Amino acid sequence: MKILLAGLFFLGVPAFAADAPTDIPWATLGSDGKLVYKTTERGDRIIDFSFAGYGGGGVKLPTVPVQKELDPSGGEDTPVIQAAIDQVATLPLVDGFRGTVLLHPGSFHCSRALVIAQDGVVLRGSGFGADPSGTTIEMTGEAHVCIEFKGMLEKLPKDDPTEYPVTDAYVPAGTSTLSLKDASKLAAGDSIRISWHRTKAWIHMLGMDALVRDGKPQTWLGEGSGVDYFRKISAIDGNKITLDIPLPEAIDAELLAPETAVVSKAAWAKRMIHSGVESLRVNSPPSTGMLTAPHYKAISFDGCEDCWARDIFSNEALGLIEVTKTSRRLTLEKIQSVHTSTVEAGAGYAGDYGIRGSQILIDRSSVKYINCGGFFIDTAFSNSCLNVVLNSTFEGKGAIQPHQRWSTTMLVDSCTLADGGIDYINRATCGSGHGWAMAWGVVWNSMANHLDIQQPPNCFNWCIGCTGNLTIPKVKKGEPPQPPATGPWLSSFGTPVTPKSLYLEQLRERLGDQAVANLDY
Repeated sequence: MKILLAGLFFLGVPAFAADAPTDIPWATLGSDGKLVYKTTERGDRIIDFSFAGYGGGGVKLPTVPVQKELDPSGGEDTPVIQAAIDQVATLPLVDGFRGTVLLHPGSFHCSRALVIAQDGVVLRGSGFGADPSGTTIEMTGEAHVCIEFKGMLEKLPKDDPTEYPVTDAYVPAGTSTLSLKDASKLAAGDSIRISWHRTKAWIHMLGMDALVRDGKPQTWLGEGSGVDYFRKISAIDGNKITLDIPLPEAIDAELLAPETAVVSKAAWAKRMIHSGVESLRVNSPPSTGMLTAPHYKAISFDGCEDCWARDIFSNEALGLIEVTKTSRRLTLEKIQSVHTSTVEAGAGYAGDYGIRGSQILIDRSSVKYINCGGFFIDTAFSNSCLNVVLNSTFEGKGAIQPHQRWSTTMLVDSCTLADGGIDYINRATCGSGHGWAMAWGVVWNSMANHLDIQQPPNCFNWCIGCTGNLTIPKVKKGEPPQPPATGPWLSSFGTPVTPKSLYLEQLRERLGDQAVANLDY
């Protein structure tokens, strides 16, 4: 998990000359006040990130009526809080919600996880202030997760075995349209899966078949590993279908066997929905030992959709929020985290937001490291896509760093990292062969102490309207750093662009002003 010192061999930099233009308006407001997007020669573009967040973006977080209220006991509080959660979980759904368990001001002591496992259940405190008017959960006992959202993914119904091959020679990243060999049996509103497999040619194109560590080859992504994106058909014109949400990466027929990128009808798995946690403080004992040892963590989401955490303060929990690959469309709003301790050197770096799911919105949040460091936000694998970090502040020695194995379409929008970095990089042989960690990502109007925005071959990561220091790691230990190779991925460096927020402008254009107002902007 160590931060990369990678060689330029893998950067893909030669694809863009150092004197290439750096002020291409990849997304800018046109004369009509609407966003105009520039595309690459093959049609790739910055994706519409506005689908991130609760309800698929632009939906106001609900205020769910209270059904149970609790006072702290002065002793072990886990059983009584869990009993209240379980009781509310048995209530009937009303407009999608069952009710809220309200924790009155004071300190509640919990030695085990508080588990929410039913739709429409909310755990709410009375505020996260340290004064007597707030609610604090003091984590005690062995290391555990404080609040765990645990959805049970129901098995998908058996899919229709019919496959509809994609006939486009190239499907650009960020597109919403596909051409099929025959779409006559499909209809608008159908739930579909778009599938293909990683090929030897694709892995070679990215240079990921040349990872060798200590004389042993490393596997980045295995040949034949599957790619699946679930979408709905919003419109059909002949054999061309339009998707409800754009695709986060390109499909290049030259790198696939014929007719192996296919569409099929597929029902979505049922996730837990409409549950949340809000308005409380989580205190954890300081972190000690190695990263691989058990540690206290604040919140986890597994098998969740349209859930949230807001107005949370976490003190010392080694993992602030974990989102598994089975979770999507979450809002994490006004979350604050402070650390004065971390794990011992040599075991890698701890992370606050571990994002493995999709359409996650981190909004107006902060992380502060005091005399320690780590990853502010990390991602991993292809399930982690269409995620947004908006108007957030990160203090101390750390990085927003996609971590491994081809996450895509992450937007860091209007964020500040005065002492830290934003790294969209090839981590090469670090870890277990983490390799290219991000593609088709965007850093927009953000400030960081350092910006390391590398370019995968035939792909882009964009840096637009940002300030800070452009860096590229050393080629080899002991050699001087290489100057950054600028190119079309870098635009308006040192000068913010309009719109101020890409995410909010995309949201406004897709759903209107009310969608932005729903987020209190």
